[in-house]
Amino acid sequence: MSKDSAKQQTKGKLNQAAGKVTGDKQRETKGKSQDLLGKAKDKLTDVKDKASEKTGTAVDKMKDKLDKHS
Repeated sequence: MSKDSAKQQTKGKLNQAAGKVTGDKQRETKGKSQDLLGKAKDKLTDVKDKASEKTGTAVDKMKDKLDKHS
């Protein structure tokens, strides 16, 4: 989990809790959306990392094949 997504989720959870305690539905909703945004950022980071890993693996395999044929 990146610091940015963790920060976003924490901020969201705090706003959500504060909204519930004070009865402020708008703040509660804002907190929920912040939490979801943090989770989405986290998932996007995971996808980027996996794609980068797969791309790197594919490039390494191609280099190996080229080296064998040289």
